[in-house]
Amino acid sequence: MRILVDTNVLLDYILLREPFTQSAQKIIKLCQEEILNGAMAAQSVPDMFYILRKNISIEERRRILYCLCDIFHVENIDKDKLQRALPNQDFRDFEDCLQMECAASFKADYIITRNIDDYASSNIPCVTPKAFCDMLETKGQEV
Repeated sequence: MRILVDTNVLLDYILLREPFTQSAQKIIKLCQEEILNGAMAAQSVPDMFYILRKNISIEERRRILYCLCDIFHVENIDKDKLQRALPNQDFRDFEDCLQMECAASFKADYIITRNIDDYASSNIPCVTPKAFCDMLETKGQEV
């Protein structure tokens, strides 16, 4: 199964944000073990580097994000994705539209995000980390 993991889920994992940590950890572990084929949008890396500056040293941020790049396929933002996303007025947040374009390019089965409402216009089904883990358990996948 192919998934794109949204920035907020990656931040839940890094910052151990409760009550979201457990589901985020399960998803990242399944991607690390290559049970799931996971991707993140390239834009997530500089976004997280900036957001994490308040809590984590520059050296540690570099290490953490480097490790995530090892675990996940990094889907690039290119001219085609930008030209599809810019005129798309169905999304309130341009960043979310770019996430969806990256998921489509990656041929993701799902976008994993806590902000389901922000993806109401997505062509890719969106599911929360907890709902995704519950779905995997229902299908007999050990999480």
